[in-house]
Amino acid sequence: MNKVFKLNSGYDIPLLGFGTYRISNPDKIYEVVDVALDVGYRHFDSAVCYRNESYIGEALRTLLPKYKLRREDIFITSKIIPAANQGEAEVTEIVKRSLRNLQIDYIDLYLIHWPGVSGIDVSSSENERYRRATWRTLSKLHKSGLCRSIGVSNYTVSHLEDLIGNCDDVTPSVNQVEWHPRYHQPNLAKFCRQNNIFLQAYSSLGTSDNSSLRNDPTVVNISEKLGRTSAQVLLRWAYQQNIGILPKASSRSHIQENFDLNFEISDEDLQLLNNLNVVEKYAWDPTAVL
Repeated sequence: MNKVFKLNSGYDIPLLGFGTYRISNPDKIYEVVDVALDVGYRHFDSAVCYRNESYIGEALRTLLPKYKLRREDIFITSKIIPAANQGEAEVTEIVKRSLRNLQIDYIDLYLIHWPGVSGIDVSSSENERYRRATWRTLSKLHKSGLCRSIGVSNYTVSHLEDLIGNCDDVTPSVNQVEWHPRYHQPNLAKFCRQNNIFLQAYSSLGTSDNSSLRNDPTVVNISEKLGRTSAQVLLRWAYQQNIGILPKASSRSHIQENFDLNFEISDEDLQLLNNLNVVEKYAWDPTAVL
């Protein structure tokens, strides 16, 4: 079971993808990609800064024939962080390096990873200039076919408004943000849906070293009622609302568990999860970035 959502670029993206953050050992990448393909995942999410694109590329090259899959059966995402004095040639080379590392001739989705710029203070207006320039280059690569869809990550409403208002006619296909019952932004969701931008969640389960979200009493009560784990309830909460999810796991049992979301949360319980009295953020905060 894995629904797809049609992006504004015309391409389908699986709602459920496999996150690879912090998995940078080549043997481990091969192992988890093998299990993920066996379980049914067809969407893999990486980034330049994860330093694992080449390992994912090699794993997919070797494993796709094993599962009788072709390149077009797989959806691959990567991301770039804008940097100071990074012009069109540099951005283009970074994207082409991702393609070489992943051993593919097009990428399904390429994101600007962060609204800030490496080497520039978050309060500087230079952030706007460089992220706009990076977007314009990605737009050219999109129109050339190297990037089938392009989008952003960690963008607030104001960052999206700036991008849409000051760049060319390519609207982001995706905004990938921290999103879970203890941290979700209805205004951001509304803006994305009004502008046909697919909202995709990361940190759906909190963090590996902080289990407070998975142990939230409301989450635990609903999971016990449904006979599911807290992780499955948290993932299904977003999935059922057509928000993409990218759970990361390294064991077969957890990879399988995260994919097994073929159940329903009642409207009443969805509302309970939507209205937890606890606000807790686990990842970087983009609101300070000008």
